[in-house]
Amino acid sequence: MVIDKMERLTANDPYLGREALYAFDNAIIACMEVNSRVAPATHKIAKSNLQTAACQIIPSGISLALSVRELVREAYLYGALVLERPLAERAITILYLHKFPEKVDIWNRGWSYRERPSLAQMFDEIGGDQFPGCGPELTRSMNSLTHGDPASTLWNLVTTEQGAMGHAVARIMDKPDLCDKVCLGAAAWVCVLMSMATTIFPDAATKPAR
Repeated sequence: MVIDKMERLTANDPYLGREALYAFDNAIIACMEVNSRVAPATHKIAKSNLQTAACQIIPSGISLALSVRELVREAYLYGALVLERPLAERAITILYLHKFPEKVDIWNRGWSYRERPSLAQMFDEIGGDQFPGCGPELTRSMNSLTHGDPASTLWNLVTTEQGAMGHAVARIMDKPDLCDKVCLGAAAWVCVLMSMATTIFPDAATKPAR
């Protein structure tokens, strides 16, 4: 059977065409363009402690975002959703260090569990003045997925070919709402990473890539 190019493409990327996925792809493209300008410049300057932390945190966040995109491409939506927390944590960590530069010393000391703020605490310190108590609300679902508690099992619940309900172990091909959730969340964190790169390295971010 001859399959045209679009059919082959959608077979490997079943949610292609979703607006949320399109937004995620555009965020990735924009972020990679910024990175192509910033990354080379970071090897040529004397970096501050915050800039050094950014060089460690932002690339790992971008790598996670690209991993999420590959999982969406193959319809492994549950795994992509689980990766939202480490992606969010990197984005929020660099945002937190930028907002509170005196906390960079904690990063330099290893960002140890006993000393560093939790993800919920960072959310509260960044936005709690406008959204009191936002930290636990924003992190509850992400923590649930990370730790695999009963609530997390709702995200890979699918209808089997026999019409029964079960938990997917592989690809999830028919849950566009879940795809949208994954992509919109990931796109938001990519935008945070990109904004931090341009903010922390303003001179490099405005120069054309070479």
